[in-house]
Amino acid sequence: MKAVVYHGPAQRSVEDVPEPHILTPSDAIVEVTTTTICGSDLHILKGDVPAVQPGTIIGHEAVGIVKEVGASVTKFKPGDRVLCSCVNACGVCSYCRKNLPSHCLGEEGTSGIGWIQDHLINGTQAEYIRMPYADNSMYHIPDNVSNEAALMLCDILPTGFEIGVMKGKVQPGDVVAIVGAGPIGLSTVMTCDFYGPSRIIVIDLDPSRLDAAKEFGATNTVLSSSKDWIEQVNALTDGGLGVDVAIEAVGIPQTFDMCTKIVRPGGAIANVGVHGKPVELHLEDLWIHDINISTGLVSTTTIPMLLKLVAQNKIDPSRFISHRFNFDEFDQAWDTFSNAKHTKALKVLITKESA
Repeated sequence: MKAVVYHGPAQRSVEDVPEPHILTPSDAIVEVTTTTICGSDLHILKGDVPAVQPGTIIGHEAVGIVKEVGASVTKFKPGDRVLCSCVNACGVCSYCRKNLPSHCLGEEGTSGIGWIQDHLINGTQAEYIRMPYADNSMYHIPDNVSNEAALMLCDILPTGFEIGVMKGKVQPGDVVAIVGAGPIGLSTVMTCDFYGPSRIIVIDLDPSRLDAAKEFGATNTVLSSSKDWIEQVNALTDGGLGVDVAIEAVGIPQTFDMCTKIVRPGGAIANVGVHGKPVELHLEDLWIHDINISTGLVSTTTIPMLLKLVAQNKIDPSRFISHRFNFDEFDQAWDTFSNAKHTKALKVLITKESA
């Protein structure tokens, strides 16, 4: 089968590789009909995630058709159309029982993290994938939900919601600032409104991304290259004291530092971005401000709720898709997504169907 394979920092290729097979009774084999590229895949390619070994198939977002199931799989059968979560949950370890499958230990207690596809095992940018713990890691897609809408629920929408909005403890009436208007930042914008903040301020270097943020629900935008960007943000807050919740959605030291500069005393900083470099934390300034700082890896426990909202036409995640490619165009898809500043790419759709 055709797949995108990681060969070390800055090295990837589209290759013919063996198809996956059932390895444990809880596995399913899924024929991938739709996949995409994530910002964390770019971090992998940069070498920011050293656990990823050369030879690993990249990708952790997929929608497809079940081809085969293991003997212990009870919720799915061949022919089912499924959403494949970016987190694989055994459902029985101590972390899964605490509703934290992002740190799933696996039934054997050997993994220690729920994000395994394109991290610890082969991923989804391929014609077929093996889904461990299928009963707990896949979801039936309602008939009225498109593949492209479902695909956005594999990772980015739950990530923005769970790690940005929920961990940031957004409350009705809050002023929320989101630093970074990429797909994760815009996912946070889309889901932030569930809790009724009074303002959603999006901060970014790219004017076109700020325009997109307004379309996704931002009430205000600020260009971070402006000399007075902090003053602009504070002018939108109660008494100029700073934002209630600052959400970091990029993953570089500068954007985390920006959050510390605009959050008010008693506020919260929710870090969503994937960081590949150390971040300096100025506790000499922050210790007295009663700031709560949260981090996290998405558990995707909100997928069923988000699927309901999509099925009821409350949200439309397919709006994230800016470019469409087929499985013969993996390289073009990567080039487009990697150069988003110039191509204006948000999420690229890669499908077996005609692009």
